[in-house]
Formats: sequence, C-alpha cells, structure tokens
Amino acid sequence: MTDKIGVLGKKSPQRTGVERIVNAPLPTVYGQFRAVGYMDHDRGDEQVALVYGEIGTDDVLTRLHSECLTGDAFGSQHCECGDQLASALKAVVAEGSGIVVYLRGHEGRGIGLLAKLRAMALQAEGLDTVEANLALGLPVDARDYGVAAEILHDLGVNSVRLMSNNPRKREALLQHGIKVAETVPLLIQPCESNITYLRTKRERLDHVLPHLDAVAHLS
Repeated sequence: MTDKIGVLGKKSPQRTGVERIVNAPLPTVYGQFRAVGYMDHDRGDEQVALVYGEIGTDDVLTRLHSECLTGDAFGSQHCECGDQLASALKAVVAEGSGIVVYLRGHEGRGIGLLAKLRAMALQAEGLDTVEANLALGLPVDARDYGVAAEILHDLGVNSVRLMSNNPRKREALLQHGIKVAETVPLLIQPCESNITYLRTKRERLDHVLPHLDAVAHLS
C-alpha cells in the first residue's frame, strides 16, 4: 500500500468531486483489507474502496459493486448481488491484491431502495425488471460510474482487470480514463428465485451470462 492512501482528508489533484477522508484497517472473514473512505461532494454520497495488498498501478483486479441492501445484507435470492460481492472479495484475496469499490447510491440500479422494492412487487405480479422500472416512470439504469473512476485515479490505478458481467461498466471506465486490460466474468449459479431476473439482464441489459444456457430447466 502506498503512503498516499494513509493521508487523511487529501483531495485528488486530478478530480474535484471526490475527497478521500479516511483510511482504516478492516479485518474481514475474507482477509485483512484497508477501507478507504471518500466523500462524493457532487452527489453527497459516502463511498468506500476495500483495498487488499499492494495494488500497484496496472492490471489491478477490481470490482465495482453497486450497493444492494437486500442482496448484500439480507441474502436475497431475487438477485445474485450478495454472492457476487463475496466472490469478488475472495478473488482479490486469492490474487494477493485488488480493489472492491462499493458504490453507494446505486441501489436498484440507481433508483433507490423504496423504488426498488416497488419494482420487485411489480415483478412478483409478472413484469420483468425492465418493465417494472418503466411502469414506475423510472429509468431502467440510472447508475453513474464516474465516482468509481475518480476513486481508482486517486488510488493511483491506471488499468484494471474488471470483475463484471456488465459491458456498460467497462465502457464507463474507459470513458473516464481507466483502461480495462481484461474483463473477468463473475458468474454465480442461478436458482429458481432469480433465473427470470438473470435472463432479463442478459436479454435486455446486455449482461454476458453464458452459464444460463446450462440451466434451461429452471422456470
């Protein structure tokens, strides 16, 4: 870990919207991380990057994880978010170094917790995740990855090996000056509760989920 990660209150000279506030040790069941906390002054969100080991500058194994209270904290099987977060943390530990940027304000692909729950209620009535958002008059995906790129810049990262099935994350990082050396699939075994949701992500949101072909028997 470089010394600059330990500087409190340092503002990135390259960016104006995100300020690094704190760097704290975070022992987890996966390993010993550093929790680097940021304030996004443009949006008012508190953000955190979990950094493991000596990350370097190039080809850093990285996950941009959108906040999902139901999946990450409650173990919801409506989505695969909680399992993806756990898999990403395990992966960077196995790699020996890496970053998981946990993106606050991304709940429900950016529509917020209560709106996400309303969309889930509509999905229980038969709409898919795209149709549910549109029925509520909300965008299908309102997430902005600019803050993630700013955090990576602040940590000295030039290029990443991105753990994601969503090509839009790769495109967003490229637009914000972070090179993507490789996209690393993060595929979770589907179940009956999330197979329809996952198929919609593949068919309507362009997520790369080839493993779904092996579970055609799931309803």
